[in-house]
Amino acid sequence: MEREEKTKIIESYKIHERDTGSVEVQIALLTTRINHLTLHLKENPKDFHSRRGLLKMVGKRRRLLRYLMNRKPEVYKEIIASLNLRR
Repeated sequence: MEREEKTKIIESYKIHERDTGSVEVQIALLTTRINHLTLHLKENPKDFHSRRGLLKMVGKRRRLLRYLMNRKPEVYKEIIASLNLRR
């Protein structure tokens, strides 16, 4: 992920001026990385090391989404809709 792309994602999901690590930002960044890695694994199906990293990222995103669902259900619904998760 390039710096410009990461900055753009942080700008669109941040809560306050200097926010770079809120749950919403983390979920958006993980989703972007997961999407890139999924495309990589379609081209390289035998890359098991990257597959393990992908599964770890998916698990972390799942935990963050569960946390958000329990703490701020309205923000959870917005994040799910904006990132096209859970159809």
